[in-house]
Amino acid sequence: MKRYHFAIISILIALCCFLTACQDSEKTTKEKNQMQLVLQNDIERFEPPNWWIGFKSDSLQLLVKHENISDYSPKVEASEISIQKVSKGNNSNNYLFIDLDISKAISGKFNIKFEKENAETLIATYELKERQKPAEDYVGFNSSDAIYLITPDRFANGNIENDSPLGIEGQPELLERTIDRNDDYARHGGDISGIIEHVDYIKNLGFTAIWPQPMLTNDMQRGSYHGYAITNLYQIDPRFGTLNEYQNLSQKLQENGMKLIMDQVANHCGLEHWWMKDLPFTDWVNLQKNFEDNKNNWNNSYTINSNHRRTTNQDIYASKADRKGNNEGWFVATMPDLNQRNPYMAKYIIQNSIWWIETAQLGGIRQDTYPYPDKEFMSNWAGAIMTEYPNFSIVGEEWSYNPLLIGYWQKGAKNKDGYDSNLKSTMDFAMQQKVVAGIKEDESWDKGLVKIYEGLANDFHYASPKDIMVFPDNHDMSRIFTQMDGDVEDTKMALATYATLPRIVQMYYGTEILMNDFKKPGDHGLIRTDFPGGWQEDSVNAFTGDGLSEEQKDVQQFVTKLFNYRKNSKAIHEGKTVHFAPFVGTYFLYRTFGDETVVLILNKNEKPITIDLNYQSEIGLRGKTLKNIITGKTQKWVDVIELKSKGVSLLTTKLD
Repeated sequence: MKRYHFAIISILIALCCFLTACQDSEKTTKEKNQMQLVLQNDIERFEPPNWWIGFKSDSLQLLVKHENISDYSPKVEASEISIQKVSKGNNSNNYLFIDLDISKAISGKFNIKFEKENAETLIATYELKERQKPAEDYVGFNSSDAIYLITPDRFANGNIENDSPLGIEGQPELLERTIDRNDDYARHGGDISGIIEHVDYIKNLGFTAIWPQPMLTNDMQRGSYHGYAITNLYQIDPRFGTLNEYQNLSQKLQENGMKLIMDQVANHCGLEHWWMKDLPFTDWVNLQKNFEDNKNNWNNSYTINSNHRRTTNQDIYASKADRKGNNEGWFVATMPDLNQRNPYMAKYIIQNSIWWIETAQLGGIRQDTYPYPDKEFMSNWAGAIMTEYPNFSIVGEEWSYNPLLIGYWQKGAKNKDGYDSNLKSTMDFAMQQKVVAGIKEDESWDKGLVKIYEGLANDFHYASPKDIMVFPDNHDMSRIFTQMDGDVEDTKMALATYATLPRIVQMYYGTEILMNDFKKPGDHGLIRTDFPGGWQEDSVNAFTGDGLSEEQKDVQQFVTKLFNYRKNSKAIHEGKTVHFAPFVGTYFLYRTFGDETVVLILNKNEKPITIDLNYQSEIGLRGKTLKNIITGKTQKWVDVIELKSKGVSLLTTKLD
């Protein structure tokens, strides 16, 4: 019997040794193959520049651009990777689209040969990488997050060396290379380094995520600072920094328990995008008129701008002409409209988004101009991302004041046409407007605070109200302090309301120090003013408080206390919401989770007023002690409450 056991053990040991040897052999073979591989790049452009194994989707489509490359036949020198299909463009011989099956691929580098009779073989080395973390670990933003929106060019100049780059290696010099801080529409020099240097400032304000406007290359003649006219979808604009710096920003945010949200644009690109001089397909972008006469020399006379009739996406009576006018028109003459109905363009955009999620370890995407592209594509785009990253988050910009339209785009909406966007979050322009109107308007039956009350009552329409993103202001609208006509108390009331609603909340940089656009209300260049202290020569430094007025310091402190409380408040993140109809210029809203209740009280009365609280007894606060989140003072909740002056009161049952 002992001999029998000994024999079994011997066999098991031998088997383990054999398996280990096989693994070592496989590893050695792989390493040997890597060592023998001749790294080469004869091809002008490969996109995506690399990829990963381990996705649910086993296919990869490579865009290959090189002179007369369509005359060549590609061959992959890796036995575990096969070519499924090779496609040529119908407008240019300079493109190939190669569909690869990577279901059995292993990580590493391999060569792709391009062969042509009587011509030298072209070779390009491509790499498939191991993914850095499981898909489930890519956790997006949600109602527990407060997001700080930044215009990178205007926030902080951390590296003056990249202010005027002479160009990117292997490419022509950038078209707009100088900075001029006196010109609201020129480059000012803010960059990724500047953001990295001030992550602690943003964190200390109480924010848990940042959303910078696009930081990809915008090689445009002028006005390129805002980032929405992208000319290279795989490259960080060198005036903002490098890919490595962008990754470092993401890493530093993660180390601080924060997230990086990338602003992406699926609807359009910049007119100077490299492919606009040589389109692979005649329908690569939504062409307008006289394409053959103008395909290499675009100008305003050859484009038709969008009619901006976004309701055509939902309108059951909309004409085909109006739908086409919205979805196929150019956003502006300098931003060509991408044609997502072209399957190669569709694949390109989807892969680009996934490439950035994986490369930069993103914590979310904000998608620009959501209702303008082909809506079926947008559903496929969001669906492809959420399939690969089930805990991820995407917010789409739907600039509408109609909750019906906002709700239409959210995943789970019961749309009459059966449309499912696969989109977790949309932007709540409707509630943004209601809060401003509710605080500013004189009180009457149908004006004033009732706008907030009835606006929030529309939440019955949304599939998930707490996953919608609300905000006091952004880069496209007047600063909230301007909207509130320079009234500090009104501004505080607005900020507290947005931060307390059952929503994700976003705030624009500088709102905490009352940045404004009074000189030219609504002017984008002025709205996106430089943050004081972001440049060495600034006389005022909002990061340290030096030179700020007492009002600015007061609001900065108000924001800090508000958002730092919000950061850890389950009641605000996911609590039950109850509010009472406005009464004599006051509005009460309650958020409750477990034993935590947060009370928001808006009071528009200039003189002291006493409110009988007995009709609000259902909340169950009578006899409890509450603390003022801003002042720290405590008070007993009794039958009445005295509001001594106009403003906001934020109270909590959490006393520690």
